[in-house]
Amino acid sequence: MANETITFERNESEIRAYCRAVPTVFKKSKNAVMTDENDKEFVDFFAGAGVLNFGHNNPKMQEAIIDFIQRDGVVHSLDMFTDVKREFIDTFVETILKPRGWEDRKLQFTGPTGTNAVEGALKLARKVTGRTEVVAFNRGFHGMTLGALACTANNAFRSSSGVPLTHVIRDTFNDMEALENLRQKMFDLASGMLPPAAFIVEPVQAEGGVRVATKEWLQGVQKLANDTGALFILDSIQCGSGRCGSYFSFDDLDIDPDIIILAKGLGGLGTPIGMLINKPEVDKAWSPGQHTGTFRGQGLSFVAGKVGLEYFKDEEFNNETKRKGNIIRKVLDDLNSKYSKVVDVRQKGMMLAIEFDSADTVKEITANCYKNGLIIAACSTGEIIKFIPPLTIEDDILNEGLNRFMASIEAVLG
Repeated sequence: MANETITFERNESEIRAYCRAVPTVFKKSKNAVMTDENDKEFVDFFAGAGVLNFGHNNPKMQEAIIDFIQRDGVVHSLDMFTDVKREFIDTFVETILKPRGWEDRKLQFTGPTGTNAVEGALKLARKVTGRTEVVAFNRGFHGMTLGALACTANNAFRSSSGVPLTHVIRDTFNDMEALENLRQKMFDLASGMLPPAAFIVEPVQAEGGVRVATKEWLQGVQKLANDTGALFILDSIQCGSGRCGSYFSFDDLDIDPDIIILAKGLGGLGTPIGMLINKPEVDKAWSPGQHTGTFRGQGLSFVAGKVGLEYFKDEEFNNETKRKGNIIRKVLDDLNSKYSKVVDVRQKGMMLAIEFDSADTVKEITANCYKNGLIIAACSTGEIIKFIPPLTIEDDILNEGLNRFMASIEAVLG
């Protein structure tokens, strides 16, 4: 019998995390199904923490990448010009930016991770304004490097920094009263509060438990940023790239960010990429090479990412995302009605959360999910289960995964 994990336990760092909840060795994957060395099939409702919006081994992306490799395409290029980078940029501008009237915006390719893109955005905001403080919000998650970690709220992540995480003003997410109180402090000369360089916010808090910002509140944050001369930064790393039923999770909110941060699903096949979308008047503050990175010219990511962008040339794909999200929502609402230990259900598009009474309850449920062949993960402080399956998941696989989830709930809650 295969599926030996001893190599990992013996040689890999104690830092490993996800594999502890899913202690098996996978050998292949296709769209929303992963298969381990014992040929057990798992339905994937986690999708690489939101990276695999277009599924495992998307066939269109596979074909494009195979062709790219066979013709000796440029896989690594720093920030030099390549044909595939040009094609990615042209497709992004035509498909995503022009319909929103944003074709003049500048695309800044950072290092390959979301947290590096966050670092670039924070650095640019501080450079533009000459200020140091950044306003971030409770339950927010922005990454694990020091600047991004300072903006991240969860102390489980913050506790290993080893240095003070400073220059962040923390406020309450999606709370109009708290925002008005912050406004008063910002304009009270006796408050001692310095004007910030930026406000950074997730339109939908993913790691924080799928908490959806209202239009009124997010517009209020934007206005306060404008009134204080700060930049308005939207972290759309996990909730973007089509996850919420439109390309950006804030498309329906009538806002105009100074910087948008993308990563995760932007790379298409799971290939890494981080990118900022900067207003031109903001971007001009950069001098060449002031935020650099060895892996910001990822040929594979440009090739697969371009294919991913082509899903958004019309509304068919977005409509399917919403439809599938509502299939999941119906099941979660039924569970909410049936079990008293379910606290709440939240959704935007195909990102959903079901909140339980405790992290212990969730731990039992996710353990049973693994036994039943379902990959799904807790978030926030452990009391919430998040649903982020590939947007391309077939209906029969989606329903099979939901059946496995319901069976896991039944095993724990009776």
